[in-house]
Amino acid sequence: MTRVQLLSSRTRRRAAAALAAALLMAVTQAFSAAPLPESVVMVPKKSGLFTTELETTLYLPEGDGPFPIVVINHGKANGDPKFQARYRPGGPARFFLARGYAVVVPMRQGFSKSSGSYIGGGCNVESNGREQAGDVAAVLDYVTAQPWADKARIVVAGQSHGGWTTLAFGTLGYPGVKGLIDFAGGLRQEQCVGWQQGLIGAAGNYGKETRTPSLWFYGDNDSYFPPFAWKGMHDGYVAGGASAKLVAFGNFGSDAHTMFGAADGARIWQPVVAEFLREIGMPDQPLPAFARYVAAPATTAPPATDFAAIDAVDRVPDQSAASLAGYRVFLGKTFPRAFAINAQGGWGSAWGGDDPLARALENCAKKAASGACQLYAVDDKIVWKP
Repeated sequence: MTRVQLLSSRTRRRAAAALAAALLMAVTQAFSAAPLPESVVMVPKKSGLFTTELETTLYLPEGDGPFPIVVINHGKANGDPKFQARYRPGGPARFFLARGYAVVVPMRQGFSKSSGSYIGGGCNVESNGREQAGDVAAVLDYVTAQPWADKARIVVAGQSHGGWTTLAFGTLGYPGVKGLIDFAGGLRQEQCVGWQQGLIGAAGNYGKETRTPSLWFYGDNDSYFPPFAWKGMHDGYVAGGASAKLVAFGNFGSDAHTMFGAADGARIWQPVVAEFLREIGMPDQPLPAFARYVAAPATTAPPATDFAAIDAVDRVPDQSAASLAGYRVFLGKTFPRAFAINAQGGWGSAWGGDDPLARALENCAKKAASGACQLYAVDDKIVWKP
């Protein structure tokens, strides 16, 4: 390396350090993270003589735009999709808002307050994905018609069933979509014979029709999709001609399927997603103008203890009927989540959004007769210390 090259390299590093310091100062000067700029719209999807309304959450930065767009697709919980809560991915929304994106989170047909019925497609998982992708396209048709939207810069992402929807959406070649991000995508259909091979075959077919680059995240201890399934899906997808970078991050907690929603998962996906955004020509770094959306330091979870198994309802210190019912509800929620207990009686829980640990303690304090509340469980770990 010549002296000129060395000086140039040093200059670039100093400039980068100065920019990082300026951003850090902007974030530090903000006394707390701004509330998420959340609104909900019902997006019409016309199909023949019928119109379906899709409940869609928007997180829009302040200003006129146009803003680059990221769509985040939800998974599918057990039970009737109509009773599934509106998806509110607080942490991921802040990640993209801080980079100047408008965040779009649609609930597909038959989910939550969206009208119509969930179209499952039976055991045809390929058809299922394509049906879901149509809802995403309808929402993007609405979004790209708005003055605040940059219709030439779009990223589509999703977790679990939402990740599968994202891969299926890639076959549409939607204008302006620069990249796809799949977090543990797929659909578990244990009632269908050979359902894992169905996923592998369908992914191969999607790959034949997709030319948008994609990024995939899967872990070894995924409770939905074992390694042979997601590796087979990736191999088939790439063999079909699609571009897909696979991030196999090994084990994560007790279930790698929850990585995207867990607070600890941010350290795994956020740096890699930032690099992917840079590679596809999308904004990848936090911007000082949107520093207020950077997540404030969250409550730190205590270390895990061996007090009980996460699903041992009989070990919850408050054995009142209300507390046990609340704990069962907590166990059915996705990460991030927290459950707090008061040893003298009282409990509280929270999930999703900003700092569920602090909100669980606050909810517990409202019910406690006396004394302080303490976290009992965080995500999939018991942290209670008697």
